Amino acid sequence: MTGGLEGLIVVALEQAVAAPLATSRLADAGARVIKLERPEGDFARGYDDYVLGQSSYFVWNNRGKESCTVDLKTAEDLELLLSMLERADVFVQNLAAGATDRLGIGSASLRARFPRLIVCDIGGYAEGTPDHQRKAYDLLVQAEAGLAGITGSDESGPSRVGISICDIATGQAAYAAILEALFRRERTGQGSHIQLSLFDTIAEFMNVPYLTRRYGGKEPRRPGLAHPSIAPYGVFRTSDAEILISIQNEREWKIFCEGVLRDAAIAADPLYSRNTDRVKNRASLDAKVQQAIGGMSIDEVCKLLDAVRIAYGRLSTVDDLMRHRSAAFAEVETPEGKVTLLAPPNIVDGQRPALRPVPALGEHDAMLRAEFAPRETVSENAR
Repeated sequence: MTGGLEGLIVVALEQAVAAPLATSRLADAGARVIKLERPEGDFARGYDDYVLGQSSYFVWNNRGKESCTVDLKTAEDLELLLSMLERADVFVQNLAAGATDRLGIGSASLRARFPRLIVCDIGGYAEGTPDHQRKAYDLLVQAEAGLAGITGSDESGPSRVGISICDIATGQAAYAAILEALFRRERTGQGSHIQLSLFDTIAEFMNVPYLTRRYGGKEPRRPGLAHPSIAPYGVFRTSDAEILISIQNEREWKIFCEGVLRDAAIAADPLYSRNTDRVKNRASLDAKVQQAIGGMSIDEVCKLLDAVRIAYGRLSTVDDLMRHRSAAFAEVETPEGKVTLLAPPNIVDGQRPALRPVPALGEHDAMLRAEFAPRETVSENAR
């Protein structure tokens, strides 16, 4: 299957997670992604060495790219970059705030020079805010935006989300914005300047707790493995494992009482008849659910819930995920050998994208420098 973005050229002056994730999605869709790395490489290459001696972060987010090492403090490599941008469709960068402007390749300059170019700038905080110049990393933004404050439990205190959610969410938002800009260019012939920040992305995700606090007057609690505004919706222990059970509406609540709790009268009890009442009386309600299923095995509970079409999820370890019956996997070549990844989620016409190789540092230096050897002057009217 041909990728929908085949023929497009993306130049990525990127590091860490957010921008590389966005461009890896573009690569999966068929775009040619040229990854520009400092001579010592993207520092995500050194985050860990779990994957055949390579970084798990780097292997995941840099498949399908061509790696070219550059030192943009030299005139030669700066001209090489401009020569690439002369032919590029998209430029993605997530250097420190103001770095591209100091190099003379800021968004305003590039958009004036290459009107069809889509420029995507990714930072920690939005331009124009007092925090724009601050360094910002995923865990710091989880704390700053209030996400850590509503994660965890009252007993354990604030907690980090177990993955780099700010980086990942921002990368996905950048991918979506770039696709929108490409569609807009098809209609108008003009490129766009896209700006995203980790803080804005995750703050927008915080709208439910924000609205709860601003208009409901309640500071959201750290719910642990329970939904803060729906009950029963949380974790319960069977005789041999743990399971999360979710009730979404009053119809399901009645079915659950009859088919699982084996006590239809509970559904009409004023303490539990509406979701808002169930949330207020969560402790006693959870005790009733626990009493009903605690003596059964996880398989028995799952069979019972399946029979009445009530949603649930087993509390899995990563080891469980490796063996999950619904998990899909894909292989990718790396400089140190073939690696199995969890597969991308998009299935188009019955197929998931084929994953192209992860590059070694500077693997494509000679080829790219020959292909994009700068002319004496890059045409001002190139685009």
